[in-house]
Amino acid sequence: MIASLSGLVTELNPTSATIEVGGVGLTVWCAPATVQQLRIGQPARLQTHLMVRQDALTLFGFSTAADREAFVLVQTASGVGPKLALAILSVLDAGELARAVAEEDLARLCRVPGVGRKVAQRLVIELKDKLNRLVQVAPSSGASGDGLWQEQVSSGLVGLGYSSRDADQAVQAVAELVEADPDLTVAALMRAALRRLAK
Repeated sequence: MIASLSGLVTELNPTSATIEVGGVGLTVWCAPATVQQLRIGQPARLQTHLMVRQDALTLFGFSTAADREAFVLVQTASGVGPKLALAILSVLDAGELARAVAEEDLARLCRVPGVGRKVAQRLVIELKDKLNRLVQVAPSSGASGDGLWQEQVSSGLVGLGYSSRDADQAVQAVAELVEADPDLTVAALMRAALRRLAK
């Protein structure tokens, strides 16, 4: 199992990054908020989970070990695969997911694209005892005040399948949050934008 990797970021896409480790470029699939914390040409360290299938080896990356653990645990629920698990962690971090499940907050879970009421109920029933040990992890640094957050959040939303128009509207809707708190991270703004789109 590849539990983590450190290397130089050589390529970024809305939902993946290529990180060069020992001369080998590894493609890592990530939530858009995780991608937004990376910079081409800069070193990066990600917590990872390697998924092995007959026809592919797929590496998923996370900014925290708690998010990685949540990604693995959420897939133990019936009908939840890696794509939906990554979508869930694009909207809710590990601590938020654990609280939503513990409090049986179906409305909050249904804000995730692809999660309807039945899936949300299944998550609560099947994961309640598994997720309760996950704690809220402080967001990684990545200030929204660098002036690039609008482009980063918009490209992340488009990478999740939203139209450019919807993405731009969501960015405008969360701009007031930046005015109120300039220290918000791109990850926090990404989650806020996804919640606006889910309404």
